[in-house]
Amino acid sequence: MKGKASVIFPTVMAFIMSFLMTAVVTFVNIGFPPGFFHAWMKAWAIAFPGATIVAMIAAPPARLITDRLVRWLDGAVDS
Repeated sequence: MKGKASVIFPTVMAFIMSFLMTAVVTFVNIGFPPGFFHAWMKAWAIAFPGATIVAMIAAPPARLITDRLVRWLDGAVDS
């Protein structure tokens, strides 16, 4: 990925992943009390920036590993 996509894609992925995961983890930890939405948004506000940074750092090696696995799997299937 090049240009703007190399920043936008991991940011969107971090948004989606952190949004959903903080909902699940908040629910597991406190259930669904009246203050659930506030607790979830507080957790998400903390998680999203970190998830964005991690996604931008992890994306290049993840692509490399994925490419190698796909090539390996394609070779294993062809054999």
